[in-house]
Amino acid sequence: MFTLILRRPRPLSGALGLLSARSARSYRGSAPELPAARVRGTFLDFFRKEHGHLLVPSSPVRPRGDPSLLFVNAGMNQFKPILLGTADPRSEMASYRRVTNSQKCVRAGGKHNDLEDVGRDLTHHTFFEMLGNWSFGDYFKEEACRMAWSLLTEHYGIPADRLYVSYFAGDAASGLPADEETRQIWLDIGVPPRRLLPFGLKENFWEMGDSGPCGPCTEIHYDHIGGRDAATLVNTDSPDVVEIWNLVFMQYNREVDQSLLLLPQFSVDTGMGLERLVNILQGKRSNYDTDLFTPLLHAIHQISRVRPYSGRTGAADVGKVDMAYRVVADHIRTLSVCIADGIHPGMSGAELVLRRILRRAVRFCVEVLQTPQGALASLVPTVSHILGDVYPELHREADRVTDIINENEAHFLSSLQQGSRLILRTLNSVDYKHGVFPASVAWSLHRDLGFPLDLVDLMLEERGVQVDRQELDRLITESHKVASEVRSDVRAPVMLDVLSLAELQRLGVPHTDDGLKYQYRLEQGRYVFPACHATVLALYDGQTLVSEVSGGQCCGVILDQTCFYSEQGGQSHDQGYFTRDGLQDVVYSVEEVVLAGGYVIHQVTAADSLKTGDQVQLHLDQVHRLSCMVKHTATHILNFALRKVLGSSVQQRGSHVAADRLRFDFSVKGSLSVSQLQQVERCVNDIISANQIVHSQVLPLQRARSIRGLRTVDEVYPDPVRLVSVGVPVSELLDNQTDTQTSVELCCGTHLLQTGAIEDLVIVSERQQVKGISRIIAVTGQEATRAREVGQVLLQEVDSLSVRLSDSAPSSLDSAQRLAKEIGVLSDAVDNTPIPQWQRRELQGRLKALQRTSNTGVRKLEAREAAVRAQAVLEKNGRREVLVDCVDTDSLSVVMKTVNQLSSASPRSYVMLLAHQRHSGKVLCACQVPKDSKSLPASDWAVAVCHYLGGSAGGSALVAKGTGSSSDITDALRWAEQFAHQKTQQ
Repeated sequence: MFTLILRRPRPLSGALGLLSARSARSYRGSAPELPAARVRGTFLDFFRKEHGHLLVPSSPVRPRGDPSLLFVNAGMNQFKPILLGTADPRSEMASYRRVTNSQKCVRAGGKHNDLEDVGRDLTHHTFFEMLGNWSFGDYFKEEACRMAWSLLTEHYGIPADRLYVSYFAGDAASGLPADEETRQIWLDIGVPPRRLLPFGLKENFWEMGDSGPCGPCTEIHYDHIGGRDAATLVNTDSPDVVEIWNLVFMQYNREVDQSLLLLPQFSVDTGMGLERLVNILQGKRSNYDTDLFTPLLHAIHQISRVRPYSGRTGAADVGKVDMAYRVVADHIRTLSVCIADGIHPGMSGAELVLRRILRRAVRFCVEVLQTPQGALASLVPTVSHILGDVYPELHREADRVTDIINENEAHFLSSLQQGSRLILRTLNSVDYKHGVFPASVAWSLHRDLGFPLDLVDLMLEERGVQVDRQELDRLITESHKVASEVRSDVRAPVMLDVLSLAELQRLGVPHTDDGLKYQYRLEQGRYVFPACHATVLALYDGQTLVSEVSGGQCCGVILDQTCFYSEQGGQSHDQGYFTRDGLQDVVYSVEEVVLAGGYVIHQVTAADSLKTGDQVQLHLDQVHRLSCMVKHTATHILNFALRKVLGSSVQQRGSHVAADRLRFDFSVKGSLSVSQLQQVERCVNDIISANQIVHSQVLPLQRARSIRGLRTVDEVYPDPVRLVSVGVPVSELLDNQTDTQTSVELCCGTHLLQTGAIEDLVIVSERQQVKGISRIIAVTGQEATRAREVGQVLLQEVDSLSVRLSDSAPSSLDSAQRLAKEIGVLSDAVDNTPIPQWQRRELQGRLKALQRTSNTGVRKLEAREAAVRAQAVLEKNGRREVLVDCVDTDSLSVVMKTVNQLSSASPRSYVMLLAHQRHSGKVLCACQVPKDSKSLPASDWAVAVCHYLGGSAGGSALVAKGTGSSSDITDALRWAEQFAHQKTQQ
């Protein structure tokens, strides 16, 4: 239990009437005068022009450095650093007080997942726009409520008698009193008591997560019917009474132990769905009947072979045609927005969710709407037309979005065919007496081919077969468990919470001076890093600030100054250790270095006690730092080279700089060719060889942005910002208003002073992560030299193999198989050894050709050997009805080919051959039966015999194979023949 501290903010300037004449009139909707664009514009102008809010553009739907989210799913996501107190104090974000925007949001995974509901009703969406206004330590409850009421009733003209308001009723178990302050504000505004409704934690207390800022909220609900008392329908999921606006008052912090403490700064976070608001203002009962969707529904009808959209749901929607319209209209908006923001369909995380959305849309297009291939992507221009004026990236990226959707659709349709064939093959090769389909096959279809599990169920249902549901659930659970364990293995750094950061500021603890991380120099070709002596200003034990920690305790250490680089901008944090004055032989290893709210936090496990005021000496791992500097400067040069070779459309989509290698993700339509890889490497190494000077300078952010050709990524940059240029002084870039052919980027990382220290760069891997996004892995220096040397060794081995194969073909099957195996081993080495990627591609092409030649030779020799074996078996046994014998070979392929030749020579015979490998005891088995045989399927025969031999088999009704083991196969041959006679004579 704790005491509440209530504050009454300053009132709004000017008196507000309870109701305007317009809002008192009966509400009839106003579609012609309030299109969606005007609804959005009215909201933003109201807060920006009338109430002094800063208009902040929507962030991309890919979260900025927030691994807890798959997608941006609320307007507050981009402002979490302010709410958590971690915003860089030099950034524009740290100065925000009143803010408004319309945020692109996707709810299709994680906590908020509406994917399966989309299409079934008239309101759910995977993509929507969230209108919002925020106060960060400025106004609070009263002004927020008055502004909301004024906008809805006076500016939008929604009748007050259609609105109901909910507020937090309190929760005794949490020690939370009712939010009587908010209730009184609404009464003062003029909301009748009967329309002011209390609700509990679930409805009216908002939390960011398991811990962090939270607080009571008040919601405004709208009654579509009107002229009645609809209070009992509020928060009952009634389609007639819907929530339209949520005003959250963040005044508490949820601690890890679930207790609640008052925040040092109160904030307001509001959210109102544009689609639902437009629905109301245009007098509709369905979001899909508004001008945000009707152009899309019309475009879908133009490319489909079904009736026009009629808005039906449930049983009335015969054939699920209207559901399909809604699914496709919703999903193409989501796909367009996500792909334009750099999220592409893929195999994990947000990319996997987007892949499912695309495939769900394709299925409804093909199966229900009967559209031709490519129809889904043809809707992209319509999305751009509807949303592109407010989100210009939709216009800019339209062609790329179209290409990616088309490529993924083609791949999915191909996967459907492949999956269908696999299902049929499985059904034909396994005994289905109980009608149970192997869960492992269903899961493999889903995991590897992206085959929807519900589609597997439908295809099997048509054949009277079901998946082993219990086993499938086990596989799904196991997969989730493995993924969860992988995530849990990543140790989270010690991060100060919002209360501890505020306490540091209250105590006057200065922000960490980390300028020494840049103060290194070159002396006679060697980098000299500055010494750093510092004072412990604060200690954090994971929950609160403390004055002392004992030996063995994990803690966060804040110093007055540091030479350590904190992890940011894709560069790994520095490594090293502290020593304490007076205790020089005790080492405090630095495990993590992170930046939060202007404070650099060094995570250490204290080797001995440590307290505030202690003096420490910082010891930087200089080898690790220099390696990171090499990789970071190389990353900038690589980024420049890619754009120079591939064109200006290349966009950085992520990077990571570590001591051993660099990773760089970028947008490109397909994988790079051998020639392009060589050109990029050559461009990079020309700059390295020139030993160009790396210039850096701190500039005002606006001035830095004026430089043409400047490379930026989607980040919140500090102001002033650090600019890094290769080969050209920053002063020249500022004076030159033409695109400069050099690498120039905003970057907080540590860089070389001259490019020559990179020595060499080799791209050892380049592949498409998802359609349209490639990932490069590169090494530098000695690792690059080794990669080139190993590449030359592998080239010589491939050359040698080529000569041996072209000089003379193998004369025996054994020698041909040994050569084929040798090619396979060399192929594995080429695939998995760090060598230049361009060389890997060349060698892979040559080895595939050699493998084809080798395989052809092996097949010819196998056929020749099989002919000899078949002739010997026929001479020994004649053309009997049941022909069971043994052959001398180590190749299952030879056994099968021999069986096939015997069956060709004697098509009415039931043929089985066993091959006994005496040195290992392994028995190879193959059989074939006449085409019209109904009494004895080949698969049954092989399974029975191999089971007798303690092994397993599989195949079709006509041909089957398997293995077993035995010291003597005489009994097995006799048993196999008896089994066949028994079955064929029934």
